[in-house]
Amino acid sequence: MLTIQSNISLKPYNTFGIDALSRYFIEINAEEDLQTLYQLAELQRLDKLILGGGSNIVLTQDFGGLTIKISIKGIEQIREDNAHVWLKVGAGESWHGLVLHCVERGYGGIENLALIPGTVGAAPIQNIGAYGVELKDTFQELCAVEVATGQKLVFSKTDCQFGYRDSIFKQHAKERYFITSVTLRLNKTPVFRTEYGDIQKTLEQMGVKEPSIRAISEAVIKIRRSKLPDPAELGNAGSFFKNPEILKIDHAALQTDYPEMPSYPIDTTTVKIPAGWLIEQCGWKGKRLGNVGVHARQALVLVNYGGGTGLEIRQLSEKIQQSVQARFGIKLQPEVNFV
Repeated sequence: MLTIQSNISLKPYNTFGIDALSRYFIEINAEEDLQTLYQLAELQRLDKLILGGGSNIVLTQDFGGLTIKISIKGIEQIREDNAHVWLKVGAGESWHGLVLHCVERGYGGIENLALIPGTVGAAPIQNIGAYGVELKDTFQELCAVEVATGQKLVFSKTDCQFGYRDSIFKQHAKERYFITSVTLRLNKTPVFRTEYGDIQKTLEQMGVKEPSIRAISEAVIKIRRSKLPDPAELGNAGSFFKNPEILKIDHAALQTDYPEMPSYPIDTTTVKIPAGWLIEQCGWKGKRLGNVGVHARQALVLVNYGGGTGLEIRQLSEKIQQSVQARFGIKLQPEVNFV
């Protein structure tokens, strides 16, 4: 049975810890709950906010509609062959919990994505990625329910139109679907990705001579914990901005003034610049403005020290964008969604 709550604080449901009210609130624990929801005509007219783990959202105001938290659980092996195993995972499962589940069973493909906050259902929206791996690399399909009609649909990898921290669900299909489950194809014989960031260096420090799924996941966890604050202790949404992609010719011009500017090749004409480096060069690392600021160890992370509002975080992000644009001519794009 669905329980409709009124005037609920969303502070426990977003990792920034922003205290915003939702006029109505419902938690969905099974796909059948969504079908029940469509029988409640009085709720259909309301604007809807769909929440997973709340790790990629900035609440800039109270929400006058219906917040729907997707908490559907379950991890089911639906197929297996000599090389792969397919897992169908409920949208409400913890992403990191899924990574640990796969590590324990020797299923490869997502170990580089350890400790990314949020739920499995939110992962395709963002096409989450880290250390040379993205969700789309193991993605098979997802199941969703159309918000307007209640119709059940299946989206293939092509349907999702994955891009860098992007998908159809952040573009013209934004807020149009409830994602209920995600199916991944994982590897029984993994291909290790250790060339990105400090993974190889950390493995050496750990005394690991032969990489393994477990060792790589532990190295990633170690790196992330050394750089990123725990949202349970300090409100944040992880990486706030995308790493910008610019033309190699523009990068070469910038290197005249900034020869130490790091970059990573994407293709023959484009490179990726670490947004954290750009922000740090503009003097924002560790800077605090009232109740919000930029983390002292990672300039890519904006934090809420307590009592900060979504508007304060948005204003801080805009100041950072303006300073990076003025100095480097590069426009940073947020990874997070503003509501």
